[in-house]
Amino acid sequence: MGCPWQLPSTCTLLLLLLPLLLLQVRATHPDCSVVLYFQEQEAECLELIRRERQRAELPGQQGCLTEWDGVTCWAAVAVGQSRAVTCPDVLHIFKKSQALIQRNCTESGWSLASPPYYSACQLEDISSTNDTEAKASYFVTMKVLYTCGYSTSLAALLLAIGIFSCFRKLHCTRNSIHIHFFSSFILRGAAVFIKDAVLFSDESIDHCTMSTVNCKAAIAFFQYSVLANFYWLLVEGMYLQTLLLLTFTSDKRYICWYILIGWGVPMLTVCTWVLTRLHYDNHGCWDDYTSLFWWVIKAPILLAIFVNFLIFLNVTRMLAQKIWSPDISKNYKQQYMRLTKSTLLLIPLFGVHYVVFALFPEHIGVDARLYFELVLGSYQGFLVALLYCFLNGEVQAEIKRNWGKWQSSMESNVFNLVTQDFTA
Repeated sequence: MGCPWQLPSTCTLLLLLLPLLLLQVRATHPDCSVVLYFQEQEAECLELIRRERQRAELPGQQGCLTEWDGVTCWAAVAVGQSRAVTCPDVLHIFKKSQALIQRNCTESGWSLASPPYYSACQLEDISSTNDTEAKASYFVTMKVLYTCGYSTSLAALLLAIGIFSCFRKLHCTRNSIHIHFFSSFILRGAAVFIKDAVLFSDESIDHCTMSTVNCKAAIAFFQYSVLANFYWLLVEGMYLQTLLLLTFTSDKRYICWYILIGWGVPMLTVCTWVLTRLHYDNHGCWDDYTSLFWWVIKAPILLAIFVNFLIFLNVTRMLAQKIWSPDISKNYKQQYMRLTKSTLLLIPLFGVHYVVFALFPEHIGVDARLYFELVLGSYQGFLVALLYCFLNGEVQAEIKRNWGKWQSSMESNVFNLVTQDFTA
């Protein structure tokens, strides 16, 4: 049976995402809202200045031209007149104040703002310098922890792939799926390092207004690696269920489906997300999670977790039936247990926190979210390599067998050399 080129679940996914494609929203991360607010105000003011310069009825030298002072846009007036504005309406930055700020147009130009912004517009209570330094230290510590975690995971995963690839006796569909699963973790770790290098390598760059092709490509690659990670875990669960249902019949014909689900569905999802961002929400670095378009990524992940949970329940039920069945021999029971213990441990372990946090807005539980997704998540690859490879009895037996053969070969070579020297 050849690889299928059309997947029913893909069509269903597109139908579910179609309503999102029709939405036109613009949402930003709260930390960047202030910067973007003043940028929009400045752009509107500069456009007003450009249009006024094209008109003949400008006040000319006898008046004050429209001016942007970095906070407010002051419209043109004649000499002797004045303008009054209120404090900028920026949430969480300025307190609601009814005070008016006034500027007069004199023969020398605009006068200074009276009263000044800093006295008329009171700032909201913000964190102290000590709190800022503590937060900076916290994020540095987090980065060190997840860098160590991803480095450890990458080393363990590469070693595990090498073991599965080197020993011919370990070449089978099950271990081939494991290798794809390991590769998705390697991709995710690499994506984290690439994203950090692109977004945070230069502290002088304004991250809120960063909108380069490299930045967007790094975020898209990261989202693809995360999706692939969850969908290859789904494939692991599907394969386990297939083994229990088909009772170890030939499963090579399903490998193309597994590859299409593990790599193809994430690719289709990310391409859909990229196209929607380009056409409807192409601002910033695409790393804001308050946009409704974030659900183009979030919904398929939640779907994979939900299906995996159903598989977890079904496999547990089937396993209990087979273990307690008097028709199953002891050897088969041990084989069932060996095949299922790793996947049954991973399915509830992965994505549980994702479902919990998905029920709350992105700004709630940020510290806990960062800890689970960055620190604990960085060691998931190491845990997967440990369960599927290093603690695998079949792998350990194969390594011991080849190690024994190598030792016997070395001893034989040494004996031959000694014998040759003695007889000579």
